[in-house]
Amino acid sequence: MTAQTELPQAETTGSCCGGGSCSSTPAADTQDGITTVYQVTGMTCGHCEGAVSSEISELPGVTSVKAVASTGQVTVISAAPLDDEAVRAAVDEAGYELTGRA
Repeated sequence: MTAQTELPQAETTGSCCGGGSCSSTPAADTQDGITTVYQVTGMTCGHCEGAVSSEISELPGVTSVKAVASTGQVTVISAAPLDDEAVRAAVDEAGYELTGRA
């Protein structure tokens, strides 16, 4: 009889989670920190990626930075939300322009 009560539950949720709990956590807020993707103009190569990553990684709370010149996207993982103006200043220091969040 237990299978009868579990079966309708699985059918209505359409998920192995039984309550959709694995999709209720926003992708931007994970156990590893907060992920924010920024759009940066002017990056054209690996050196550009390194310069932007280096400057942003110096911001307090930043645990990871991945810049991709081909898309202009910079993915930052931090312990707490970052001040966009601080990120803008770091990107400016590297010689590029932060146009906003992607």
